[in-house]
Amino acid sequence: MLLRVLVIATALMAACSPAETHVEAASLEPPPPGYQTAIFAGGCFWTEEKAFDGLPGVRSAVSGFVGGMRPNPTYEQVVRGGTGYREAVQVTFDPAVVSYRTLVDRFWRTIDPTDPTGQVCDQGPSYVTAVYATEAQTATAQASRMAARTALGARGAGFLTPVYPAMRFWPAAPEHQNFARRHPTRYEAYRIGCGRSARLRVLWGDAAVG
Repeated sequence: MLLRVLVIATALMAACSPAETHVEAASLEPPPPGYQTAIFAGGCFWTEEKAFDGLPGVRSAVSGFVGGMRPNPTYEQVVRGGTGYREAVQVTFDPAVVSYRTLVDRFWRTIDPTDPTGQVCDQGPSYVTAVYATEAQTATAQASRMAARTALGARGAGFLTPVYPAMRFWPAAPEHQNFARRHPTRYEAYRIGCGRSARLRVLWGDAAVG
């Protein structure tokens, strides 16, 4: 019965997009003293948010947008294209509990870094992957990238996901936040129907996340 529900739901949902949309952005509080932030563009922000949500040392994982110049982007504007924004997640973490390197290492295992145009079923400029690192984070992010590329073996020659300088992150509207926790059946339908998890297992084996 559950499989039937998932199949039906998958047929109704072609990609990473909620049924309802609003233009009001979610609020984004500055990190508490001692905490840091990391920004990852990994295709559908539902998947990236879930990959980091609840990880020890992670205070929050917020869905939003990065990479463009227009202030206060909306989901509708971003998916239409032409804004320069990508779907992303901002992770607020306690470096005394989990290191930035650990988070970047995990990020690679949540994506297909050989896909230049998106992530599996989610294709287009807003789904292209990247790490957005501060000046202090860049060397660590680059070292992690090289290690991940090596881990892919022969497939590493096609490793395309770059490390970019950090840019301002804009949170998405409230209905985009915590989607996997609020709508687990819909999220599972999306995950299975997209085929992203299967692709990650091909690339990363047991180290795949998602």
